[in-house]
Amino acid sequence: MDLRHSLATAAILAALAAPRLAAGVTLGQLDSFEDGTTQNWVVGLLGSPHPAPPANVATGGPAGAGDHFLQVTAVGGVGAGNRLTVINPAQWAGDYEAAGVTGIAMDVFNLGNTNLALRLLFEDPVAGPPSNEAVSSSAISLPAASGWTHIVFPITPGDLTAVLGSFDAALSNATAIRIFHATTATFPGNPIVTQFGVDNIRAVPEPAAATLLAVALGGLALVRRRA
Repeated sequence: MDLRHSLATAAILAALAAPRLAAGVTLGQLDSFEDGTTQNWVVGLLGSPHPAPPANVATGGPAGAGDHFLQVTAVGGVGAGNRLTVINPAQWAGDYEAAGVTGIAMDVFNLGNTNLALRLLFEDPVAGPPSNEAVSSSAISLPAASGWTHIVFPITPGDLTAVLGSFDAALSNATAIRIFHATTATFPGNPIVTQFGVDNIRAVPEPAAATLLAVALGGLALVRRRA
């Protein structure tokens, strides 16, 4: 196993030492960021401090003034923070198949000047490096200065690519998930300079029909543009 997996495992295990929801991920659960925190979405788990960690922004979310959202930053180049990624090793861990979760919906805003290719990653490090990792096969394209856009990541068979081990194992025993930018179905993604807003992350029972059609046509899943 490579150094990336070994370092990531040690850091994720430390994060998992904090109390977690006993039941893991549940259908319908929602991260709205209205509590003023990042709701366990973090970066820098490899040990190097991120120069611009995720921040809870108190206004300007999809609902407008007073609506909180999470802002994620990538600084490009090399070193800590050069890629757009954010990870949750807490309430979004669990057995997605048993919970009946077949999609992850969210509102997103590309605050940067470069188009984004958004994907999810599920992985299962517990007592060692991950044995299973699965990434979104088709990226959701989000153009620069997109405005708030509602998207759904389908996570049913055929929607994820196993980059390590198996799709089923990664979903049934996920100990961490990531939202990240990658132009191909691999991890880690591409270095980039950008900022990204995300809000209303929800576990849903099935992807919207429009999203499935968009994925079938090549991964474009801009389901609803909000003014």
